[in-house]
Amino acid sequence: MARVDPAVAAARTAVRAALFGLGPDDLVLVACSGGADSLALATAVAFEARRVGRSVRSRGHAVRAGAVIVDHGLQAGSADVAARAAAQCRALGLDPVLVRRPDWPGAPAPAGPEAAAREVRYRTFEEAVAETGARRVLLGHTLDDQAEQVLLGLARGAGARSLAGMPRERGIFARPFLGLRRAQTEAVCAASGLDFWTDPTNLLPDAGPAEQFTPLRSQVRGRVLPVLEATLGPGVAEALARTADQARDDADLLDSLAADLLARAGAAAQDGPVGEPGERALDVGVLAAAHPALRRRALRLAALAAGCRPTDTTTRHVDALDAFVVSWSGQGPAGLPGGARARRACGRLFLRAAPTGTSDGWTGVRPPTTTQE
Repeated sequence: MARVDPAVAAARTAVRAALFGLGPDDLVLVACSGGADSLALATAVAFEARRVGRSVRSRGHAVRAGAVIVDHGLQAGSADVAARAAAQCRALGLDPVLVRRPDWPGAPAPAGPEAAAREVRYRTFEEAVAETGARRVLLGHTLDDQAEQVLLGLARGAGARSLAGMPRERGIFARPFLGLRRAQTEAVCAASGLDFWTDPTNLLPDAGPAEQFTPLRSQVRGRVLPVLEATLGPGVAEALARTADQARDDADLLDSLAADLLARAGAAAQDGPVGEPGERALDVGVLAAAHPALRRRALRLAALAAGCRPTDTTTRHVDALDAFVVSWSGQGPAGLPGGARARRACGRLFLRAAPTGTSDGWTGVRPPTTTQE
């Protein structure tokens, strides 16, 4: 038997776990950009899709495997990159292979072009799922991406949820390669004869076109992590990824407890004064009796449920909400992201929904289980 390249074996093992539980003829889509990570994922999925559930006691069964490729149209030659990625996916046997060039929103996202591209990309993935009936979408994020995510969260002074990085699973999305290094995905492509594309925005300014925009993440990748590895020794990326796993467990528990606190505060407020149309009331006494960390987490969740964007809801906004609960001195209404507002009256904290909320001021948001990806 021919020896399997170690990187190829690691990629297949990771994908095997991600496909577990899919039934015969279920469809899984690989989100493919043409880069090393997603092409390595595509070839591993093409191999493992034929043998889901295989073991010494079972022959396993096949699932269908396809790909969805998003051409953002933001760089010269992007259509060629998408076409080349699609051709390689088809050559691997993936079917269907969808190439989509979505429309962009009329105005850039407040968090910047990276956030806007991310939102467009995930919306396109969800549309592809609705079109094809796919059960799962696999994303090619690696351990290196996770380490970069944690460092960016630290630099922002974010809380445990941001430090939790990207989850291995979120709804229909899964990330099999969070335990693999970027060098391993490049090795998979080399061993499989795949020609991967390097996004110029992943290069530092002195390595790409002079006018090329360089995202902060790319600068962390090219400058910060190498310095940390050189100073602290090897294994920094792995340690950061472990930190994400530990922080995620803690954040999931705290978010669940915060959601319960929010529900109790909302139920207790039902017997009090009725707010204005579009407002949701929370009992201040219930909130004030909770531990500060839990109360503040619940207040942030309340803001998100009222339609505030997670990336725009900062500590300053949570401080303002918390002051209504524990530092009440008759202050007037506080503005929240997206046009939402908060005020206190009659022992109740009232939140008015942002325009993105529902008519009754509540979006039905549950505890967030991921940061922005």
